[in-house]
Amino acid sequence: MGKIYKQLSIEERTMIQTQLEMGIKPAAIARGLNRSASTLSRELRRNGWSAPETPRGPGRPPRAGGYRAETAHKRAQVCTVTPCAPRRLRPGTALWRHVLRYLKAGYSPEQIAGTLALVHPDTPSLQVSHETIYTAIYAMPRGELRTQVIGWLRFGHTKRRPRARGEDRRGRIPDMVSIHDRPPEVEERLIPGHWEGDLIKGAYNRSAVGTLVERTTLFTVLSKMDDAGAEAALSGFSHVLNRIEAQKRLSLTYDQGREMAAHQRLTDATGVKVYFADPHSPWQRGINENTNGLLRQYLPKSSDLSGYTQKELDAIAWKLNTRPRKSLGFKCPAELFTPDAFDFRQHHAALFALGH
Repeated sequence: MGKIYKQLSIEERTMIQTQLEMGIKPAAIARGLNRSASTLSRELRRNGWSAPETPRGPGRPPRAGGYRAETAHKRAQVCTVTPCAPRRLRPGTALWRHVLRYLKAGYSPEQIAGTLALVHPDTPSLQVSHETIYTAIYAMPRGELRTQVIGWLRFGHTKRRPRARGEDRRGRIPDMVSIHDRPPEVEERLIPGHWEGDLIKGAYNRSAVGTLVERTTLFTVLSKMDDAGAEAALSGFSHVLNRIEAQKRLSLTYDQGREMAAHQRLTDATGVKVYFADPHSPWQRGINENTNGLLRQYLPKSSDLSGYTQKELDAIAWKLNTRPRKSLGFKCPAELFTPDAFDFRQHHAALFALGH
């Protein structure tokens, strides 16, 4: 927060007028008042003061004119802008308490704004834009509370580093089926059941967690991995995919990482057809890449991911799956992927009942 500007008082303006009539220069007056020279120059300029001309002959030098303390003070009072109404989002209000609960639950300001519009469509006082939320948070005075609230934001998403250009040295996976051979319904994203997959690595790339994201509903599944090898990927992905009903596990688009070398055995175990993206083309699996960025809030790069149990990973995935998403019209992935088993309004009521 910058310094708060304090308006000139009538006493200071009187001193300015008196010293100007004595022939003291404005810069010296500013130093005497402990004010910046620019403050004084703006004050004189907006009140019609003109510097005295240098006399060319004998006689009394002309006085500087145009500045009168009383007139300048009255003008400043008239020009002072007073807010017509207090800010809608400020500490102590019901809206502020709603926003803090959602932030604590892991919602982004944009998700909070969309959710409030859906949950309180007839209550404008409980609706707010995401820009207003950001402004209110960063306008908080420095202190422990401000640090805590900012800590709930998902800032600092690390960008994916560009991979080395040139020839791909990872080795070719046998019997790969290219992403360009996928059926049209996969690209159109009309029905759920087509997934994108990847691994996210922990500290020093010594641990990993498997991530699967359904392309239509953004429903996310996490898989515990013993390591980043092909056998671990086969075991981990088979386990979580077979928990999903067959008509909702139709295909999987993956990059050309060696952990998918056993893709044919994965298809035999789950019925999921595996397609491979082009080398160095993360945008071909953009939904999964974006989800991996969101997951870093819970699975940071600096941590050892091998310590998470499958139950803990399921809980992390559930947080994402019950969070409204802008691209889904602020509906939740769970609401679209399992419409018969998840009710957003009941979940919202339970969220507040728990004190989040």
